[in-house]
Amino acid sequence: MRAAEPDAGTTLGWRVNAWVKRGILLGFRIGTMEDQSLIGERHTVFTSWHSRLSFVDKSTYPARKMTVEDGVRIVPGGSSVRSGAYLAKGVVCMPPMYVNVGAYVDEGTMVDSHALVGSCAQIGKRVHLSAAAQIGGVLEPVNASPVIIEDDVLIGGNTGVYEGTVVRTKAVLAAGTVLTRGTPVYDLVRGEIYRATAEMPLVIPEGAVVVPGSRAVTHGKGKEWGLSLATPVIVKYRDEKTELSLALEDLLR
Repeated sequence: MRAAEPDAGTTLGWRVNAWVKRGILLGFRIGTMEDQSLIGERHTVFTSWHSRLSFVDKSTYPARKMTVEDGVRIVPGGSSVRSGAYLAKGVVCMPPMYVNVGAYVDEGTMVDSHALVGSCAQIGKRVHLSAAAQIGGVLEPVNASPVIIEDDVLIGGNTGVYEGTVVRTKAVLAAGTVLTRGTPVYDLVRGEIYRATAEMPLVIPEGAVVVPGSRAVTHGKGKEWGLSLATPVIVKYRDEKTELSLALEDLLR
């Protein structure tokens, strides 16, 4: 049961399942605070070690316990996946990272160190969320589209994708790119400007290569002071050179 799922019959190509998001919110309401601390012990010939990590959270959403049968690789070092999140077989989690309730992470995706997958975010197959990438969650309003990252997307380090943005298949977001509902994206290749509307979120086209850019302030004190505003810019679409630069991903898995 997903908060959003592909649906070719819709304008966006995705259908939001508002009832799932309502259920998650209800879970927070009915949950009670409880001690969810972890206790670990290890004994060897030479040493005896005991540690206690303290956590207090709602009883309805404890951390998920992963098993070998899940087929998910979680490297030791402080990562956490909340109950109610789905990770498919072949997902790789590099510490420390966090996947929140309602999120969906599909096969072969890598969630790198310090990356966040927010509530109800939808992550496709073979996506790479690089170090410190932040994929925002959208729980409310319940009928709003969550952040959607489609298959084979590369999210660069320290990148932020928020407020229901949709990143189409095989797009590349360079390190430091920030996408929000209020962010216009300038396509230098096609000569277009992409914006969210009242009915549609911001959509990054398939195969687009997006880098951080800026646009000049053209009036008032901003113009007088020579200021500019940050804005994402599409500088190209994926080609053979881009594919070669991504070939390392297969080796990491």
